[in-house]
Amino acid sequence: MSQAQVHGSPRQIRHAVWATRGMFAALGVLGGSWGVHIPSVKDHYGLEPSALSLVLVAAAIGAVASLLFAGRMIGRLGARNATALCAVTMAAMLGLVLHWPNYGVLLATMLLFGAAMSVYDVAINTEGSALEAAGGRPIMGGLHGMFSVGAMVGAALMSALLRLQLPASTQLAAVGVLVAVSVLVGSRWMLPTETAAPKAGEGARFAWPRGALLVIGLLIFTGMSAEGAVYDWCVLYLKQEVGMPQDQAALGYAAFSGAMAAMRFAADSFRHRFSERLLLQASGLVTAVAMAVVLLFALPWVSLVGFAIAGAGLAMVVPILYTAAARVPGTTPAAAIAAVSSIGYSGFMVGPPVIGAIAQHVSLTMAMGVVVLGAATLAAFAHRVPDKAP
Repeated sequence: MSQAQVHGSPRQIRHAVWATRGMFAALGVLGGSWGVHIPSVKDHYGLEPSALSLVLVAAAIGAVASLLFAGRMIGRLGARNATALCAVTMAAMLGLVLHWPNYGVLLATMLLFGAAMSVYDVAINTEGSALEAAGGRPIMGGLHGMFSVGAMVGAALMSALLRLQLPASTQLAAVGVLVAVSVLVGSRWMLPTETAAPKAGEGARFAWPRGALLVIGLLIFTGMSAEGAVYDWCVLYLKQEVGMPQDQAALGYAAFSGAMAAMRFAADSFRHRFSERLLLQASGLVTAVAMAVVLLFALPWVSLVGFAIAGAGLAMVVPILYTAAARVPGTTPAAAIAAVSSIGYSGFMVGPPVIGAIAQHVSLTMAMGVVVLGAATLAAFAHRVPDKAP
């Protein structure tokens, strides 16, 4: 198979791993900052909920559409250069999001923002998988853990700046500059990726998912749908169904995301010791049981602990499946990751609205049962994922 490779001394590889951790953290900071300021966009442009939804859909469409050429772009530029270019683009779009003259320009901005973020994500995962192979030890869990930490830092920073009453436009511009400069400087320590000469029929083009790639993509879709559903609905569930005050209900979000970050840092040690198929099965079972207990008992502390366990359960799903995709023969790692990401990002688009539709017609408790079903599906089909070499 064609495999992205990096070459360097052990010291250079260690430096590149730290640099790539910084790239994941930068993406998290940017994503967390954007999430906090979605209401700022709504207020600035005077948007109705339907119009705001279209803004978010535009970013998602840009993210999915860009995956059609992400593998080719990264193959030509290399993961390091693609990372730097996309960082500048998405940081600029974030910094300018509250400065556009009308709604139409805002939608175009969000298409480009989503596209740049998506290609950036594929590039840093390609670099991570190459460094993991070069270093001979698992690192993908820790890389994704840095994303989770960055997201929490970005959200906390924006919250603090809002309390200081700093204008939202100034906050986003400052974060955009910070992310762009940090990535441009840090990417200098990333090692250039190169792709071994492909066999006939292989290349950096987008790989339409089929066979093992399709299975991996559908499992990423399942995992991201469950993750997105909890992120978007857990606070409302705790407030509406469990009866917790909103300030306490917010602890559910913190418990879920914090446990996910912590487990992602521990995930590499587990991947070194155990079969990845076994870990996926355990992840699905633990998440399904935890969420079932949350929904059956609907008690405050049981719910908080349950959401934390669910976050830990889902933590390893994406790192394991991205690495598995990079091992599938017939295409390059960048193209394979882009292919499964295209399905996975659709999970973030589809999962939360499905929860909302079921909740509107039945109940939010029944709707959250989708997370239990998704986690059980992960456990049931984990054996179809190509396992790592002994």
